[in-house]
Amino acid sequence: EFGMSPTLVTVFTLISGISWTIVYIDIINRGFKDKSYGMPLFALAFNITWEFIFGFLVGNGFDLQKIVTCVWFILDAAIVFTYFKYGRREFPKTVGKFFIPWSVVAFIIGFTTIYFMQLEFQGLWGARYSAFAQNLMMSILFIGMLVGRNNVDGQSIYIAIFKCLGTLAPTIQTYLGTGSKLILILGIGIFLYDAIYIGILYQKFIELGLNPFTRKPVV
Repeated sequence: EFGMSPTLVTVFTLISGISWTIVYIDIINRGFKDKSYGMPLFALAFNITWEFIFGFLVGNGFDLQKIVTCVWFILDAAIVFTYFKYGRREFPKTVGKFFIPWSVVAFIIGFTTIYFMQLEFQGLWGARYSAFAQNLMMSILFIGMLVGRNNVDGQSIYIAIFKCLGTLAPTIQTYLGTGSKLILILGIGIFLYDAIYIGILYQKFIELGLNPFTRKPVV
């Protein structure tokens, strides 16, 4: 990366990789425990297709980021399973027959959008722009999911915190490495919405009489 030592790049990549891995594992855990899904459909569709494209289709060799991306894809596949297993119960019953078409089209749109985005931008810019753009969408959708459900099913304070940390690290890394102001603006937007999500989720746990970190009743 321009302007950054390889060691610093590795550190930021590991912070992001470990943080998002924790997020995915906890989303899977909460999904099965709560019989729900913890990532909104369009966030999930764009996320897993990004990982598939940049983990398996684009680029040669296996650097640290590509290995991390492949691990994320495997974990995200389990989240997709929880979505299709439990998602129908949250879909309006009056139009239940459209659940599968509605869902499948989301993955098709996610894949084609990101694939053609990486074709139109040179080098790593397609991966960068699409990653931060869909991450901003994800941050907004997480808040929408929480507010819409009005409960904490499929969610945890650890998911919210490590999601924030997992994107803050590559924001700093990419800005210092490339000087991209657009990436910086997207990263700041993600951070702000993630902070709001943490706050709303924390408040919801308190309203439910639960400790946000242990999920045990507050005596």
